[in-house]
Amino acid sequence: MTQAQSAATPIATAARSDAAARWRVADIVALYELPFNDLLFRAQQVHREHFDANTVQLSTLLSIKTGGCEEDCKYCSQSAHYDTGLKAEKLMDVDNVLAAARVAKDNGATRFCMGAAWRSPKDRHLEPIKDMIRGVKAMGLETCVTLGMLENHQAQALRDAGLDYYNHNLDTSPEFYGQIISTRTYQDRLDTLERVRHAGINVCCGGIVGMGESRRERAGLIAQLANMEPYPESVPINNLAQVEGTPLAGTEPIDPFEFVRTIAIARITMPRAMVRLSAGRQQMNEALQALCFVAGANSIFYGDVLLTTGNPQADADRALLARLGMRAQGAAQASAPNTQLD
Repeated sequence: MTQAQSAATPIATAARSDAAARWRVADIVALYELPFNDLLFRAQQVHREHFDANTVQLSTLLSIKTGGCEEDCKYCSQSAHYDTGLKAEKLMDVDNVLAAARVAKDNGATRFCMGAAWRSPKDRHLEPIKDMIRGVKAMGLETCVTLGMLENHQAQALRDAGLDYYNHNLDTSPEFYGQIISTRTYQDRLDTLERVRHAGINVCCGGIVGMGESRRERAGLIAQLANMEPYPESVPINNLAQVEGTPLAGTEPIDPFEFVRTIAIARITMPRAMVRLSAGRQQMNEALQALCFVAGANSIFYGDVLLTTGNPQADADRALLARLGMRAQGAAQASAPNTQLD
């Protein structure tokens, strides 16, 4: 039975039994077209097979090098191509990064992510970043960095420093990509992901919705992610946070239920991945965030700032989780193996 056939049968098995099967874009569109309740029920079934449904991982993301990026990503406040009022800064000192990591841990985060606005890092940039990785890991936190495109030796150097995850998003489908970015090809992104995987680092890779793409183009993004061999261990789903001065400011927002559907489909197609509710959460009310948890999101970026855009404050996040009867994932549960389980 194909996924398109099973989509018409609410009681059909959610996940594919054949690990070698590929998700067609049409299969994923068929999931989008399910009645909302049926889709969420299916996603919740898959989620409970692999995770505690009432546990969420708290992650903190710090911009360690802000602004001045050579890329022309139309959504990004840090692009040097647009006047967003953001001042370009140099790479942070190691001590300041580690101080921020200690605060994040004290606030309950078990994962610390460090982002630098580069097209690709120079080898000299990696020396202090390796010290950051070692220092954050010594605190018992899971580590992730996003630095742009990597060469093979750079990926290996990060692995040797103990890096757990490398984030490099596809952003959108191959068909829509050219409308968003012209300074880096889709294949460039795939090549970096392959180098990261070859080095033995867990892959963190997702995308952004609400950039004006069609449902089929959203399905195309999910298909690209789900058909990776293996699929990413970590999948951030971002809801476009519109920034004045960027070309996407003023874009019609995505329908909230369509965003929840995207979370659910990421869970169904990538059952063992951490599905991360990422950018754009400041614009979501508590009910919408709760629906995302029902749909299978099990990680949030936690704190007051997400790179350069706002994020719900930590106290509000803690209060929401308490009202939902959910709890933060403990540090002992946080580390994922460097192997794909599905």
